Amino acid sequence: MYIGRFAPSPTGPLHFGSLVAALASWLDARRHGGRWLLRIEDLDPPREVPGAADAILRTLEAFGLSWDGPVLYQSSRLETYWAALDELRAAGHAYDCGCTRREIAEAGQPGLDGPVYPGTCRAGLPPGKAPRAVRLRTEAGEITFTDRMQGPIRQDVAREVGDFVIRRADGYFAYQLAVVVDDAFQGITHVVRGADLLDSTPRQILLQRLLGLPTPAYLHHRLVLTPEGEKLSKQTHAPAVDDTNPVPTLIRALEFLGEPVPRPADVRSPEEVLDHVMNSTGP
Repeated sequence: MYIGRFAPSPTGPLHFGSLVAALASWLDARRHGGRWLLRIEDLDPPREVPGAADAILRTLEAFGLSWDGPVLYQSSRLETYWAALDELRAAGHAYDCGCTRREIAEAGQPGLDGPVYPGTCRAGLPPGKAPRAVRLRTEAGEITFTDRMQGPIRQDVAREVGDFVIRRADGYFAYQLAVVVDDAFQGITHVVRGADLLDSTPRQILLQRLLGLPTPAYLHHRLVLTPEGEKLSKQTHAPAVDDTNPVPTLIRALEFLGEPVPRPADVRSPEEVLDHVMNSTGP
């Protein structure tokens, strides 16, 4: 069975870019006759906005994007992340790191996601350093997969990213570890998300292999950009979508995805818009 998901972070209300991501995932799941799950990735309390999680749920409902089963909150899953971290440590795949960002920036070579970690603590904490973050030990060799939209992808994680953080210096678990553990827990078979996460996927596949977890099929769609060419996001001050009049915005999101859309005069509700799309020949 196809099982997809949408996993927003409650750092603010849904903007147009995140609506497109939710819609792309929802459509793919429904066209495959599958289930569409919702996960709130609330693992970064300093960045979370009070009430944002509930606002996200209300907005999805207003746009007709219904989900299956209960919502999963990552904040309820900390024991599971600890268990995965302990497993990686026991197998020698994870180690403590005492380096600061400044030290890494000064010693690391440029990589895909900032400076490549130079391996300072790989053989153990140097004298005078206290443990801060926990890193995954990477080894040379390419991770390869075929993205359903982007095609064949190859990445040497050790060379292009380096030993990456799986538990942050502030004590919170890193996205890469939590997303892998939760995708497996929810039985996710297909991940549909924005192309900004394409470079993270080899890291997640590496973690899946080390933890003995299945690898979903991935599809990374193009991003909604600002007029300046930046990703539309909370950091670029993207406004919240208007869920009091959802039909025009829903049609615009479908047009962005290249979907067949009805004339606004022919539909009165998001459900009618989505029914039109599901009954038409998609891209």
